[in-house]
Amino acid sequence: MNVKIIADSACDLSQSYYEKYNIDMVSLTVQLDNENFEDARTISAKTVYDAMRAGKAPKTSQVTPHSFRDIFEKYAKQNQPCIYVGFSSELSGTYNAGRMALQEIKEEFPDWQAQVIDSRCASLGYGLVVIRAAQLAQQGESFDQIAETAQYHASHMEHIFTVDDLEYLYRGGRVSKTAAFVGSLLKIKPLLHVEEGKLIPLEKIRGSKRVLKRMLDVMEERGHDLANQPIGISHGDDLENASQLAEMIKERFHTDNVHIEMVGSSIGAHAGPGTIALFFLNDAYK
Repeated sequence: MNVKIIADSACDLSQSYYEKYNIDMVSLTVQLDNENFEDARTISAKTVYDAMRAGKAPKTSQVTPHSFRDIFEKYAKQNQPCIYVGFSSELSGTYNAGRMALQEIKEEFPDWQAQVIDSRCASLGYGLVVIRAAQLAQQGESFDQIAETAQYHASHMEHIFTVDDLEYLYRGGRVSKTAAFVGSLLKIKPLLHVEEGKLIPLEKIRGSKRVLKRMLDVMEERGHDLANQPIGISHGDDLENASQLAEMIKERFHTDNVHIEMVGSSIGAHAGPGTIALFFLNDAYK
């Protein structure tokens, strides 16, 4: 029996990937106008971005333990081996909720083969790890091989991204109010990355045109065999700049394997419209 791969909605994969690779998904919660929605199911990212542009401040919460128990119990009763690859534990409590739910279910089904992996990744960087695990599962690879490969890919996944308005990062506690105010006045574009699952400021760049080029420079500095690996780009309702970045990557690194997705509601509610994020395997990957 092939291993079942489970992800959560923070991987920002479109429905076609879930169908193509037979991936199951659990949703984070998005609260807008005092109503709760299931990310990627009952609310679209576009709705969230439009609300943010109108001055609203959507909130998010982790996948509920109840949702995890339901899905894990279903597969445990079928004795279906499964691996849940989760959103970074440094950015959400979702992974820990999944881990605790799995422990509960395994008390009732001790022989069931299942594992929870902390990807320490976000958005489409996380999504690329999920896709790789699901590809191996479809090929009939062993449980241990899939888990090991997913963890290895996750540990080498680079996240380089920028946001259009520092105010959204301020609301999420990522920058100070002063930094957000001054940055907005000076048209400073922050460049950030992910270290050990956490969002870390990398550089400040003045002007939106310069930031895309600098993203490619960092990609060249850090990347491994860029022409022959899948590259991820996710955007906060800014397909124009995402597409421009994709063309720059293809021209510079000679790859056609570029995935473009919109940053979903659960992450977009904190990063805001205009976010551009780039994902690739680093030069420590062999």
